[in-house]
Amino acid sequence: MKKSWLLAISISLVAAIVGLSGCACGTPTLAELPAGLEVNLSNQQEGIWVSGTGEVVATPDVANLSLGISAQAATVDEAQAQAAVAMDRVMSALTDNGVAEKDIQTQHFSIYQVTRWDNEKNQEIVIGYRVTNMVAAKIRDIDKTGAIIDAVAEAGGDFTRIDNISFSIDDPSAYYEKAREKAIADAKTKAEQLADLAGVKLGKPTYISEISYAPPIIYPRAAYEEAVDGAALPPTPIVPGELEISLTVEVVYSILQ
Repeated sequence: MKKSWLLAISISLVAAIVGLSGCACGTPTLAELPAGLEVNLSNQQEGIWVSGTGEVVATPDVANLSLGISAQAATVDEAQAQAAVAMDRVMSALTDNGVAEKDIQTQHFSIYQVTRWDNEKNQEIVIGYRVTNMVAAKIRDIDKTGAIIDAVAEAGGDFTRIDNISFSIDDPSAYYEKAREKAIADAKTKAEQLADLAGVKLGKPTYISEISYAPPIIYPRAAYEEAVDGAALPPTPIVPGELEISLTVEVVYSILQ
């Protein structure tokens, strides 16, 4: 009987030792890692962290117009008919002045009731219907912007609506490349100064991240002049001004020992 107990205890001890050994062998030590594989156990926050900004001034070459018509009538059919005729004239004015059809896109179309409050009936009553049709037009010949606005206003008459105008750059890639160069140079200058102040030697970049910003939208304020002595009004003056393209990078430099 005693021999059987001793045998059982011995088997249990051997199983426990084997189990523990199996757990330890499941994770290789650094000495057992494949050749060429290194594990970096250093803190990821080590190094000199800086940000750099690059700014480039550019002249816009595209004008973006939001324009269209809005017609109101007693019935939907009448309002739609007025809107259709006016919008057809506006579209012709755009294309006749060099705006390509591919650069015209419908932004908004709506038909809704126009109501007013009737105090006697104590309720809203329908007094008509309004049809609105707005498009976005990209003007690539930016010098013709004022003349195109005038042509659209004449074609649409009292139905004309021009919501806003903004300016952009058709292909800003070259400007971003220049801004990127300036941002990296700015970051390096800051890192070198920090390293010098800290009394350490600056190493190579170990991390680079870019944060780009879209050029701001510019809404110009046109100056209107009144006709003098019956003279014809000049074309609507539109000034595109300049855009500032900004780009920021974050760079981490190592510290040499």
